[in-house]
Amino acid sequence: MGQDKRKSGFLLLLLFLVVLVIGINAGEVATVWEKAVSICLACIGIG
Repeated sequence: MGQDKRKSGFLLLLLFLVVLVIGINAGEVATVWEKAVSICLACIGIG
């Protein structure tokens, strides 16, 4: 039972890393950063 949990955790981490690399290669970092900045500025009343 413990071995299955360890294997599924490793597979989930591997899947996360694959999706992360795909997002970085697609140029999504800039898009996410722009949205985060505008949300943050809206929260404090500047934007």
